[in-house]
Formats: sequence, structure tokens, C-alpha cells
Amino acid sequence: MSVDAIIARELGLDPTHVSAVLNLLADGATIPFISRYRKEATGNMNEVNIFKIEQRNQELTELEKRRAYILQTIEAKGKLTDELRTRISGCFDASELEDIYLPFKEKKRTRAQIARERGLEPLAKIIMSQKRGDLLRTAQRFLSDEVATTEDALKGARDIIAEWVNETEAVRSRVRDQFHRFATVESAMVKGKADEGANYANYFAFSAPLKRVGSHAYLAMRRGEAEGFLRVNIDVDEDRTLGRLYPYFLRSGGSDESQELIMDAIDDAYRRLTRPSIENEMAAEAKAKADDTAINTFATNLRQLLLGAPLGAKRILAIDPGFRTGCKVVCLDANGNLRHHTVIYPTPPANDTEGAGRTIRRLVKDYAIEAISIGNGTASRETERFVKGLGLPEQVQVFVVSENGASVYSASKIARDEFPDEDVTVRGAVSIGRRLADPLAELVKIDPKAIGVGQYQHDVDQTKLKAALDMTVESCVNTVGIDLNTASRELLAYVSGIGPTLAANIVAYRAEKGDFTSRDQLLKVPRLGPKAYEQAAGFLRVPGSKNILDNTAVHPERYALVDRMARDAGLTLEEFVSSPEAFHTVDLKRYQDAATGEETLRDIIAELEKPGRDPREKAVETCFDESITDITDLREGMVLPCIVNNITDFGVFVDLGIHRSGLIHISQLANRRVKHPSEVVKLNQHLMAKVIDIDIRRGRISMSLRDVDKQS
Repeated sequence: MSVDAIIARELGLDPTHVSAVLNLLADGATIPFISRYRKEATGNMNEVNIFKIEQRNQELTELEKRRAYILQTIEAKGKLTDELRTRISGCFDASELEDIYLPFKEKKRTRAQIARERGLEPLAKIIMSQKRGDLLRTAQRFLSDEVATTEDALKGARDIIAEWVNETEAVRSRVRDQFHRFATVESAMVKGKADEGANYANYFAFSAPLKRVGSHAYLAMRRGEAEGFLRVNIDVDEDRTLGRLYPYFLRSGGSDESQELIMDAIDDAYRRLTRPSIENEMAAEAKAKADDTAINTFATNLRQLLLGAPLGAKRILAIDPGFRTGCKVVCLDANGNLRHHTVIYPTPPANDTEGAGRTIRRLVKDYAIEAISIGNGTASRETERFVKGLGLPEQVQVFVVSENGASVYSASKIARDEFPDEDVTVRGAVSIGRRLADPLAELVKIDPKAIGVGQYQHDVDQTKLKAALDMTVESCVNTVGIDLNTASRELLAYVSGIGPTLAANIVAYRAEKGDFTSRDQLLKVPRLGPKAYEQAAGFLRVPGSKNILDNTAVHPERYALVDRMARDAGLTLEEFVSSPEAFHTVDLKRYQDAATGEETLRDIIAELEKPGRDPREKAVETCFDESITDITDLREGMVLPCIVNNITDFGVFVDLGIHRSGLIHISQLANRRVKHPSEVVKLNQHLMAKVIDIDIRRGRISMSLRDVDKQS
């Protein structure tokens, strides 16, 4: 079976479309480009499926390398039969492939190998034949200087049989099936670690079916094990599993003595060889499954965060709150450039509210500030209350934004290059202001793992995590579309077909030549050739271009088509694009051909309807309950405004405007069963939630959306 057919079968997709995707990827096309501009070839396939195809193709490529190595190794041993070659060549399951290879694998000097060296393999074969006879007398024929007694001979033969049992594909398959169907995962506290490992108290005596254990629970147990607080094991009912193995080897009417010894060998093989091997395999499989779930949750959260509502090109005053060291204040112009910075001390211990108030009022006036952005860290609520009490002009909106990752950005090379003469506190405040204006443009400068919307992100497969997060960032950037003349190098690097090197070249060209006046001018950028232009052009915007289509998601390869539509309507291009009644009445069938189908034509019309429009929502001003400043102010039954700041498999964390986030457990998200929190809420969503439990000692706040009108 071909690779595209295998992937199509596994993912439930059309083989023709899968083949088209693989060909496009091999030709250097990116996932965003394929998804947006090659819909006819792929059957309108979305980015998620294209990414899955790419990932599975890579896995199958690695499997093919492993298959080739196995064939070469077995052939070198002179044991590669035609039947074996056919089986290996037709195997596309990694576990099955390793089962086939196991008998031919180079091993350490095992007990079975030692028994073979002592000449006991013929005795093992006699036992396996299960012929009736005196087994002790038969064993005496194999005594030697190294095999002193018949007991030693039979023990050595049993070791050989145990290895045969372990290397039997059917045995491993049956044991694996038992683990898949009936395995439980159990964790227990390491003696004497109760206090030190209190964070893992939920897993001190935990047991659950492996196939149903949650991703967060499995990752938590494995982290507790790695930190020395828990013992974790995966197991199945031994008697039931062995009962599935005995019939495979025992023959009806066989020698009782031989069969008893064979059963002993099966028991030994299972406990010493097969079970530990399959348990490790199941642990790795469960870890991979948990990783995939956690990575998917992280990627979903990241996407929602990156596509968070931008305030837009506004003049912003940003505050990084603090107590003892004061609040760092910066003023940014509408393009995010730093115009001024200072420090105020409106919070304890200084409590200079009068001086701080004068400073803020003056800065709002001097820099014509349109919005204020306050970080949500230490002293955030106190600072927000102070600012809102200053009586600023009504048009000056106040927002509280997440400052997760701001400190990482402020110490990074990117920040040093942007602000070489400013310290980390100023850079951090700038980040807080810029992420209000455009979360996407600012957050791409920060390692996604530092943004604070993941679940056990440091415990999962880091290669898979990076691939998923990079794809998510790339998807978000290309979904929004980027202004070619204002985008940073970091933002441009995520544009389809660009990458870090070409992004740096674009910024350097822009600095030397001035703003781009058309998309075609990109071809003058050093090392940016036709292929990169093809992949990137549709995702870049040039608002001031003479060609109005340069500020839309219409790809340059379709410009002639739109020109033709305009001519057919008796209008210039500008008139056509400005006349919805004209392009809404276009007979799309007139313009369809082998390369341009109805989906592409509908995309073009939709883009002409709202050229250059940002698909994101608009920012909403922050509004917490003014009477709540600390966890001690909370009471059970209170219904409070809050903002979703993280989504996990087990529930949702919400910002209440105090130093502790509340948790809405998945069971409290709705008056119905919820499979995943993302069904009910999204990141940065404003909610009304009820306080149902407060644990001041542990700093935990439990919330509920049940029987509450959740929209604030």
C-alpha cells in the first residue's frame, strides 16, 4: 500500500487529496498556502488535516528507514527468507515491526544464550514437542561439566523456551491486547514523602483504567514519579493474561511433565521478559497519547491568545505594576514606538497617590493617550483602582492584560536589539502596552512556552510541542494577514514562505529603500525568489499600493481573473472592488476552470467585500468587581465578573482581578456533561461565575458557571 493510501485510510480522507497535499509539500508549499490557495487540489482541506498528513508522512518516512535497516540486518545474518521479506515490507505498524525483528536482534548474553552455549537447545526442542516419555532420563543425556544435574539441564532448557515464548509475535500481540483492553495505571506515595509531595496528594493512592485516564492525570503522575514522590506502574490481571497464552503452546494429549515445564517457562517469560517490555511500551504509548492531548490543548489556547482582540493603532500608556519598586510607566505612539518612560509610586509602601496622579494626568494629556494597559501581576488590582479613580477623560479606556512572558521578552536578544539603551523594566512595560494594541504582533516575539497557557508543557515531547506551536503561530499570522510596511522581523518570519533570513532581508530592504509600494516589489528583496513570493504574497498587505488588490488576501496569481470580472462588468478594477452590487452578482461558473473552482472564487468575492479587514474581534475594556481585592474578600455564593486566562483538560482558570486565579472544574462549566472545556468557553472570554468554595490556606478558589448567566 502506498504512503498516501495509508495516510488517507488512517485519517479518513480522500487518497487523491492526500496525494495532492504530499506533492505540494514536497514542492515546497507551506500549510497556510495549501489550505488557502490550493483548495481545488485538496478538496478544501483545512490546516489541521494538512498538518496531520505532514506529520504522519514524516513518521512513515522514519518507519521506512527502520524497515530498511531491519531487512539489511537480517539479510546480513543469512536469515532473510522471501516470506519474511514480504512480511516486513508490508508492515506499517511500528510495534508489529519490532515484534518481527525481535528474534533476530543482537542481544546481551542472556540466560537463554548461556543455556544454548551449554548445548541445551535440543533439550528445549524435545520439551516443546511434548512427546510422552521420561523427561528426567532425557535430560541426563545433556549433562556435562557445565551442566551438573538434570535440574540444571531442565532449568537451562526452560530459559531457552522462555525466550522463545517472549519472541513469539502472537504472545506479544496477545499480551499487548490485554494491556490495551484491561490495563490499569496505579500510583502510590513514596514512603515518607507525604508532606514534601503534597502537590501530588490526589495520586497517593490512585488507580484507574489506563485507556480512560485523563492526560493531565497521567502527566501529573509521571512528573510526581520523576520528582521522587510517587511510584507508578501499569499492569493487567496476570492469571487472565497467562490464561490467554497457555493454549497457544500446549497440545492436546501432550506429556504432562513437558507441559508443566512449558507453563513454568511461559510464566517466567511473561513476568521477566514480556510484561516489563509491554508495560514500558504501554507507558510510552500512554505518554504519547497524553502528550498529544496536552499539546492540542496548548495549541488551541495559544491560537485563541494570539488571535485575541487587538485595540489597534492607538496611543497607549502602559503600566507594569509593583509595590516596593513602584510602577514602571511607558507612553507609546500609535505605531508602538516608545515616546517616554518614568516610575510612579501609588501603591504601598510609598502610597504617593497624589504625585502619581499628577504624572498620569500629565502624560495622558501630553501624549494624547487613548488607552491604558495595566499588567495583571503584582499590585495590578491596586494600580487599576488607582487609575480608574483619577477622573481621566471618558474616552481613555483602561485594560488589564496578561503579562505572562513579558519578563522573558524583556531579557531577550529581540528586546535588547529593539531597546539597547533601556533596562528590562522599561522593555517589559513596552510589551504590556504593545500586546494590548496587537497581541499577535507582540507575542510572536516570545517563546510560546513562556506565555502561560499550556498544561504540563515542560513534560511533553518537546519536538512535537515545538512543531505544533510553530504551526499554530504560523497559522495565526497568515490568517490575520500582515502589513508589509509595519511588521517586525519576528512577525514576518512566520509568514508563509518567508522564514528568519528573508524576514531580516525584507526589514533591511525596507529600511534602505523606504516603504513598499506594491507586492511585486518583494521580488527585489535579496534572495526572495519566485517560489517564496508565490508562498508569501497573498498573506502580506500593502495598504498604500496603487493596486487595490495588494491590500487584500487575493493572491497575485488571481489578479488577472479579478480584472477580467471587472471588465466583464464594464468597470475599472477600483470601481468593481468598491461596488458590492457588481461583484455580488458575478456568475461564478463563468470563471471556473481546472485550477480555479467555486471555493476559490467564493473566497475572492468574500475578500472583495471586506478588503484588508482584520478577522479578529475588538478589545473589550476590563471590568472586575471593585469590592474584591484579595482572596479574603470572597464569600461562597458570590457571582463575580472574571476573564478566562487558561484552559486545561480538567477545567478553566479565570482571572478575578486578585492575585489568585479561580478554577472552574469541567463538571461546573454547564448544566450538562462537557467533554472538554473548549466546548463552553474560550481564552480571554469575559464571564460571570459563582464562588462555590474558598481554601485560603492553600490559596484555591473554586468557581461555577452552573445556573449562572455566564456572559458578563
